[in-house]
Amino acid sequence: MQAPSAWAQSGTMVRVVTGAGPVDIRLHEASAPRTVANFLAYVRSGAFNSSLFHRLLPGFALQGGGLTWNAAAQPALGLVPTFAPIANEFSPLRSNLRGTVAMAKQPDDPDSATSQWFVNLADNATNLDAQNGGFTVFGAVTAPGMAVVDVLAALPKVDAKACTNLGEAAVALAQVPMLVRPADCNAVSGSHLVLMQSVRELPPRHTLAHSERVFDYLEAAFPKWAAPASPPTQQGSGFVYRYYAQTQTYLAVMGNEVLALAPALSPLVLSLGALADWMALAQGVGY
Repeated sequence: MQAPSAWAQSGTMVRVVTGAGPVDIRLHEASAPRTVANFLAYVRSGAFNSSLFHRLLPGFALQGGGLTWNAAAQPALGLVPTFAPIANEFSPLRSNLRGTVAMAKQPDDPDSATSQWFVNLADNATNLDAQNGGFTVFGAVTAPGMAVVDVLAALPKVDAKACTNLGEAAVALAQVPMLVRPADCNAVSGSHLVLMQSVRELPPRHTLAHSERVFDYLEAAFPKWAAPASPPTQQGSGFVYRYYAQTQTYLAVMGNEVLALAPALSPLVLSLGALADWMALAQGVGY
C-alpha cells in the first residue's frame, strides 16, 4: 500500500539526488511542523549534501542522514553534524506506510530524533507506530521517487562495520547498501556507496510555470535520460528548456508541446506530446 496520495499533494518538496535518480519527498508541514522544520534546517544548512544511505533493511526501511563521505578527507567517512534532539511528533493519522518518510531515533527514547531519517519500504505500522512512542512520519516519497527507492533497496548490502580504515563512523555500516561490492575495506570508495549528491528544496509549485513542473516530473520519472536532475531552466528561440549534461539530452516546451532532443542518439527532435497532458500526470503525483 502506497502512502495516501493526498499526502503528496501539499507541502514543500525536497529533492534527494542519487546516482539512480532523484528521490522527491513531499513534506507534511501542517501536521508535523516541528519535525519538518528540523529536517529543513539540515537541508538548508547543506548537511545532507554528500551524505549517504548507510542502512538497508530489505522489505522494511532505507535509512540515511547520519553519515557523510568526503574523499579528500582522512578518514573519508564522517558524521552529519547534528542539532539538538526534537520532541516526538508521532500521530496515528500519519502512519508508517510504504513510501512514507520518518525520523530515526535512539532506542527507548521517543524524543531523541536529530538528523537521521528513513523511507518505509513496506507497511510498517504494526511495528513502528506502536514502539518507542511511535516513529514520526513527516513526509511521503512521490511515486516516481519510490521507483528510485526500490532500485536502491534491491542493491546488495554489505557488513562494513569492521572497515576501521574508513574511520570510527564505520561502526554504523553493518547493513550498508552498495552499488558494487568492494574487494576489501581498503577498496571502499564513494563509487561503492549510495551517495546523496545533493539535497535541496524544489521551488514551491505555485511559483513555477507548467513547463518547469513537467520538467521536475520527467526528471523523476525518467532518470536515465534526464540526469543529473534539476539543471537550470533556460529560454531561447521560442523554447523553454533544460539541458542534462550527463546524458546530453534536452527537454523543451514550445507552445503546448513537450519535446526531447538527444543529439548523441539522433539529430531529430522528438515530440513527447501535449504539455497539458504531461501537466495532468505531473500534478496527479504531486508535482
